[in-house]
Amino acid sequence: MTTLARATDTLTRDALTVLQPGFAGTTAPDWLLRRLGEGLASVALFGRNVTSPEQVAALTAQLRAEREDVLVAIDEEGGDVTRLEVRTGSSFPGNHALGAVDDVGLTRAVAAELGRRLAAAGVDFNWAPSADVNSNPDNPVIGVRSFGADTDLVARHTAAYVTGMQSAGVATCTKHFPGHGDTGIDSHHAMPRIDVDADVLAERDLVPFRAAVAAGTRAVMSAHILVPALDPDLPATLSRRILTDLLRGEMGYDGLIVTDGIEMKAIAGTYGIERGTVLAIAAGADAICVGGGLSDEGTVRRLGDALVEAVRAGELPEERLADAAERVRALARWTTANRPGQGASDTADGDVGLRAARRALRITVAGESAPLTEPAYVAAFTPVANIAVGDETPWGVAAELGRLLPGTETGSFNGADAGREALAAAGSRRIVAVVRDEHRHPWMAAALDVLLAARPDTIVVEMGVPRAQARGALHLATHGAARVCGRAAAEAIAGV
Repeated sequence: MTTLARATDTLTRDALTVLQPGFAGTTAPDWLLRRLGEGLASVALFGRNVTSPEQVAALTAQLRAEREDVLVAIDEEGGDVTRLEVRTGSSFPGNHALGAVDDVGLTRAVAAELGRRLAAAGVDFNWAPSADVNSNPDNPVIGVRSFGADTDLVARHTAAYVTGMQSAGVATCTKHFPGHGDTGIDSHHAMPRIDVDADVLAERDLVPFRAAVAAGTRAVMSAHILVPALDPDLPATLSRRILTDLLRGEMGYDGLIVTDGIEMKAIAGTYGIERGTVLAIAAGADAICVGGGLSDEGTVRRLGDALVEAVRAGELPEERLADAAERVRALARWTTANRPGQGASDTADGDVGLRAARRALRITVAGESAPLTEPAYVAAFTPVANIAVGDETPWGVAAELGRLLPGTETGSFNGADAGREALAAAGSRRIVAVVRDEHRHPWMAAALDVLLAARPDTIVVEMGVPRAQARGALHLATHGAARVCGRAAAEAIAGV
């Protein structure tokens, strides 16, 4: 077995170049800095690496002191999926809110401002936007991360997002190719399968990716999904038919192809991360995202060694690995050339996220409803968060409503007795019930039934995909659970 720590030849440098690993901590560990000197070209940041934008800026400066052209990647969609504001909630609504407004100029402006903030922190590669058409309302992992269920709407907002963010010098990575919207399984846990005809895929799922390619997206992320109409045997991440023949050949895409997290169970639980890495590069992927769950030097060594050994065994053409590494370096050249200079902050639009969240708010009133003027009780019916969103980012309206109506209290409830428990906790106070994807959680719908039967004056705030019937004395659909979405809802409840 090779040992990358001692290897300095071109083959092993290329193997390191195609990896996009994460790490633990808020400063770069010694092993990561050493690998940058040996050929590692990308570093991935996750919520565990972030305490503030200033800390991230210091971290990225530390990385660039070792390698000036390093790609610093992050999974910053805005909305529910935020890493830069993982402790507070995002200053930007997510895709579903932007799709609800359906103003491509606003989407472009939001993406530009989010990109500006990433660039100011030294991040130059964003694994966003999601171009998935949320055609399956029971999808457990996409939901509000999608611009919507309408193909043309998703396509035009995907293009606007790409244009806006890349105007700030941050490369976009449009995901999850060829489309994760029609799945009923989260690929973090198992292998999803989409059983529709190729014509449906072409007319529905592929259209937003074509729009992203036309808009100049610098990267595309593959999905760990099985799509038999395109490849009956291999998931998209490992499929030459999908990555090379379709994306590069038929769609004419020539940028970087990145895998979704290789340690996700859809790949790790079926092929293993080493074999999955080799098959992905052989299929046409250029970079391997890893580190959401695995963040140690041993993982980097294992994956790099697997690539080197596959080349030496004749299982992976050396030219394919070299081509992949060159595409990574080409993107690094683009981000380095487009890195903002002094004065970039002059174009800041710090309020654009809140303005967008306010515009996305949909209010349904049953009869007359006066603004709340007294402290309320916020009952948050909390589902299990998917891994992409995580459970460390605060959500809801309690904090923002408490700021407007001091004395407001809150509690979190779930399960069969959630409604009765919330009633008991609220006492005589007016109840604000906060839900997330009520249509996907029968226990949540039952809890609202209990609340509304006993307290018909209950205010309902839906912070997921608003597919369930609007009910309550006042119903607010925020189209996402970002901090600014909570603020917009709180303002409406309090009549501010």
